Amino acid sequence: MDAKTNETKQPLLYKWKAMAKKLKANLMVMYLAYRDPRVPLFAKIVAICVVAYAFSPVDLIPDFIPVLGYLDDIVLVPLGIYIALRLFPKEVLEEYRAKAEEQRKLGKPRNWLTGTLIIAVWVVLAALCGWYILN
Repeated sequence: MDAKTNETKQPLLYKWKAMAKKLKANLMVMYLAYRDPRVPLFAKIVAICVVAYAFSPVDLIPDFIPVLGYLDDIVLVPLGIYIALRLFPKEVLEEYRAKAEEQRKLGKPRNWLTGTLIIAVWVVLAALCGWYILN
């Protein structure tokens, strides 16, 4: 690979890394801000769903499934974050950005309830498939 090709790829990689870091930071902002009374109910519901799924230790589409396994991480989570952020009042988001930075230093919370629900969905689907195949 020549130097010119390497130079053109490197900035794109940095842009993607910066965008991913910004999305993760915004996810924490939503996690902290959704309880604020100034946030509309619909925005709270969307934020809760996005945050719960993103923090869940289990994916809806397991990562070991080729291509589709990472589709949720690459498309669904960022799209959910983008939509939810558009529903939040700007002043609420700005207020919680500093708190999110402090929380980021402490680590990402885990949502075991959502993980359990996703596992239950997969178990039910597997049972239904098994029942269908046997009948």
